[in-house]
Amino acid sequence: MRIVFMGSSAASATCLKAILRTEGLEVVGVVTPPDRPVGRGKVVSPCPCKTYAQERGLGDIITPENVNTPDVMERLKAWNPDAIVVVAYGQFLKAPILDLPRHGCINCHFSLLPKYRGASPVIACVANGDMRTGVSVIRMGLGMDDGPILLQSYEPVYSDTTGGDLMDSLAIAGGVTLAKALVQMDAGTLPPEILQNHDDATYARKLKKTDGLLDWSDPVLVIERRIRAYYPWPGVYTFLPERFRKKGNGGRLVVLRARFVPLEPEWKGCEPGTVLALDKDGPVVKGGDTALLLTELKPEGGNIMDGAAFLRGRPLKPFEDKLLEA
Repeated sequence: MRIVFMGSSAASATCLKAILRTEGLEVVGVVTPPDRPVGRGKVVSPCPCKTYAQERGLGDIITPENVNTPDVMERLKAWNPDAIVVVAYGQFLKAPILDLPRHGCINCHFSLLPKYRGASPVIACVANGDMRTGVSVIRMGLGMDDGPILLQSYEPVYSDTTGGDLMDSLAIAGGVTLAKALVQMDAGTLPPEILQNHDDATYARKLKKTDGLLDWSDPVLVIERRIRAYYPWPGVYTFLPERFRKKGNGGRLVVLRARFVPLEPEWKGCEPGTVLALDKDGPVVKGGDTALLLTELKPEGGNIMDGAAFLRGRPLKPFEDKLLEA
């Protein structure tokens, strides 16, 4: 089976790896976003998918700003694909491309569709406390993630799972499931397609860095799940009291890990965000109902550190200091 692969992320690269390792599947072309400035130095760099494709010696790689142009269409026709496979590519495909391959365009989405259509399904799954998720291989249509389901696989979500952990697991599961679906498609043994129930659809919108701003008035269960879901990106953050801020430093404090703490009687009247105690593992902070012990943090301009090391450099005062929302 001749395949054109479209992707951008590290998860895309993992799925591409699974296809390249599967007998009978031939990648004849790769489409990725253009190289972009990344990091603090804004060094122009390829996306993880393009980097992996180059490492594997795949020479036919194009990086269009807009995939739905006549020039790109001509290149796709020249590759003569049996299927176009799309994993976290970042652009919508229009009808001429969708209709080009004889097997259509196939997408691997990191949720159990129709739940969590959209850009951030893995983050939404962890943030909402789901105990199970998975991947869906679908035949693409004109809508967002609404095509018929070809194959699905399932993955557990544990109580300490982060968004990054789950994405890594789903990328591997996605690659295996995608390769399996393509082999069965080529052999004519794929099970009947399952139409999605659009009435059951939910959406996980694309997140911005500012979505990580912590609201201490939320229940601590919501806060703790969001901390895990948003790790490593976009990250959950709050702000240090004014006295710990330096010139040119806004005092942003990224919270990487936390655990629940029962509420002591003397803490009940404190406002959300108040520092309640200094534990040996880090500061204890009031949430909307109970409290959280912050065990791993990253101060603005500093390194990731455990809660104890953080407190040695920033001796917060219980009942006096408050971590601010802005």
